[in-house]
Amino acid sequence: MSVLVFADSSEGKFKKSAFEVVSYGKKVAEQLGSTIVAVTINVADASELYTYGAEKVISITNDALSTFNAKGYAAVLSQVAAQENATVVVVDSSVNGLYFAPLLAVNLDAGYASNVVALPSDTSPFTVKRKAFSSKAFNNTEINTAIKVIGLAKNSYGVHENAVSGSSESFDAQVSASDLSVKSVSVEKASGTITIADADIVVSAGRGLKGPENWGMIEELASVLGAATACSKPVSDLGWRPHGEHVGQTGKPVASNLYIAIGISGAIQHLAGINASKVKVVINTDPEAPFFKAADYGIVGDAFEVVPKLIEKLKAFKQS
Repeated sequence: MSVLVFADSSEGKFKKSAFEVVSYGKKVAEQLGSTIVAVTINVADASELYTYGAEKVISITNDALSTFNAKGYAAVLSQVAAQENATVVVVDSSVNGLYFAPLLAVNLDAGYASNVVALPSDTSPFTVKRKAFSSKAFNNTEINTAIKVIGLAKNSYGVHENAVSGSSESFDAQVSASDLSVKSVSVEKASGTITIADADIVVSAGRGLKGPENWGMIEELASVLGAATACSKPVSDLGWRPHGEHVGQTGKPVASNLYIAIGISGAIQHLAGINASKVKVVINTDPEAPFFKAADYGIVGDAFEVVPKLIEKLKAFKQS
């Protein structure tokens, strides 16, 4: 028996979530008294996973999977799970993870729990804690199937080093034409920026910025902090910023360590999408803005005065 974890990557490099699922899977394996096996797709060197506890790494190289394909990923992971006699499979709860994990569960005749935030509280019955109602509550879910699929919520368990001397092997995955029936026509990616999905810090702004011409200070603040930039839904709808930067319940979910909201009032849909962030800072001229009720720290003031001063102080702090 084994715990199988999928270490997600982009352009041959591991995402931060890969190290988190391996860290988590290692502890689950210890709870069950089994071994942990990590699976990679189109990654040349996976030895970095040993640092986080992967005892064995199975590498799949297949040009047909160079672009994410939910059915294709589910198919090959099912094959590895069968070979390794996996009783628990751990993936992340990213957009891709949420897409292919249910297909994987169907292939394995497994129970699936998404948005898991903690180690199993019990292994008999197998019970996990999950986020519910757009991160407003939690529930404890029992999975009673022989095989369990767990979708780990981003930034919920953390990345923990647990170095081992691991082994690796390649796997010749069989991908059929039906597995690739859905094809990507084109993929557009932002270059030279930190993605929202991988960012520890996110700087987000809304209509309080008054226009796209004022986004320079947001990008400068993000640059100083090593952060990703984001925006509210109205901003992306107006075309001020790309839709890929829209965060919230109807956009990209954010679970960063620090989320800075500038000129965003805090509609319920926006709050639902960023509620999993650990520390939330709000800058707004309206002291009654709903965001202040959800914030850990708040500044009542004009963004055009506050943000430049904040940038100045951060630059001085970094230089010192």
